[in-house]
Amino acid sequence: MDQIYEHLEKYYVDEPQVGHLSKISIDAMLKELDPYTVYYHESNMEDYRMMTTGQYGGIGSLIRKIGDYIYIAEPYEGNPAEKAGFVAGDKILSIDGKNMVGKNSDDVSSSLKGPKGTTIKVEIEREGEGKKIISVTRDEIKLADVPYSGMLNDHIGYIKLNSFTQTASQEVKTAFTELKSKGMTELVFDLRGNGGGLLIEAVRIVNMFVKKDQVVVTTKGKVTDENRTYLTQEAPMDLEIPLTVLIDDGSASASEIVSGSLQDLDRAVIIGQTSYGKGLVQRTYDLKYGSKMKLTIAKYYTPSGRCVQRLEYYDKGDDEKPKEIADSLLKIFKTTNGRDVIDGRGIEPDLKIEQKDFSRLTSMVYGNNLVFNYATKYHSTHSKIAPAGEFKLTDEEFNDFKNFVIKDTFTYSTASEERLEKMKEIAIKEGYFEDSKTEYEALLKKVTPSKERDLDKFKEEIKMLLENEIISRYYYQKGRAIDAFRNDLFVNKAKEILENKKEYNTILKK
Repeated sequence: MDQIYEHLEKYYVDEPQVGHLSKISIDAMLKELDPYTVYYHESNMEDYRMMTTGQYGGIGSLIRKIGDYIYIAEPYEGNPAEKAGFVAGDKILSIDGKNMVGKNSDDVSSSLKGPKGTTIKVEIEREGEGKKIISVTRDEIKLADVPYSGMLNDHIGYIKLNSFTQTASQEVKTAFTELKSKGMTELVFDLRGNGGGLLIEAVRIVNMFVKKDQVVVTTKGKVTDENRTYLTQEAPMDLEIPLTVLIDDGSASASEIVSGSLQDLDRAVIIGQTSYGKGLVQRTYDLKYGSKMKLTIAKYYTPSGRCVQRLEYYDKGDDEKPKEIADSLLKIFKTTNGRDVIDGRGIEPDLKIEQKDFSRLTSMVYGNNLVFNYATKYHSTHSKIAPAGEFKLTDEEFNDFKNFVIKDTFTYSTASEERLEKMKEIAIKEGYFEDSKTEYEALLKKVTPSKERDLDKFKEEIKMLLENEIISRYYYQKGRAIDAFRNDLFVNKAKEILENKKEYNTILKK
């Protein structure tokens, strides 16, 4: 590689950007290993800091791209964006005079981020108000590891954990203590969509519910020093409280250490969907010029001895995608109470939740930002709404949304329509179509999509998404969480199990 750079610098017809080429070559080389072994250039340090600490310098808001524009999607409550007066739906036109039209989300995000105390002027266009310039002073933004915790009823508590940064265990402990003071006697611990983070924070959280000196996780790598056993270090906060843990296919790494350890120790009932299956441990090393390298140094094993890693990154198929570990290589392990668990497939829940897919129309309405755009329109004409958990759209308001969607030009097809078209092709080839043409056309008419008809047919699922989006405009992330409980199959199942101690104990073989 040194020789290639030497020849490029000496003989290439133009002046090559050697630094840029180096970054590309490093990224390409590491891509051959696994997706977690990565290089952080000096310019990416803000991203690295956010990953490990949950902190960054900026205004504190989610953004999203719609067409040629980037919009404020959700200001974080109590942060500079919200305090300065930004609202969801604001279209960003320029930042400090620099045109943002046609820019991608990363470019706009970089322009919004910066050192604490610096001020930027953001030109926006707002529904019903036109263009305006908002001055906002950046601050140190700390994304909460626990965005929401509260009581589901008078005795069941709920804690949502989004990440495992350096403050994760402390935030969980604080939420747990507060809920106990409110009368919590059972807990729902939500790890859905939590992609992980710091291993030691996972160990500390498990420690809240299991005795001191208990093995939580073991790591094994090429270097002997990386072969470590992590034990709980402190007295537990509560050894007896009935506990359910919610996981899905977005729960990975540290989330799987927590859920897998609590499952192996028969300390919690795991509810939801099979987790992601990331059984690899990374460590970050400092390099020259202010850069860093994060690389995979070991695999981790839960107390029963299983590794949850699902994919073999060195064993790629013809499509260059890593293969799943073969079924024939999977092994069965035993929990403390003798229950069977397997390796190589992430964490299999004790109780599986089958979640119904949204209809194609609902997916199109949501994917085309019609829910987001209508919520913006609604917020511009309603100064306040009922509290989260109580707010409901009236039939008149939903009909207004229907008209809003019908005016949009998007088209879609149903799976039934596509299958019928395929059947028609086959019937024509085989010579049967003319005999069944009348019946075919009658059936096709019934399955051909109609926006108006399908908006009524799938009203409840569309209304659920729309109400949640509208609520976020007034009550932010906490409001979203409270509203979502109404239709949350995972949470409802957890409550059901915690209310039925006999079933809870049967599952754990107590």
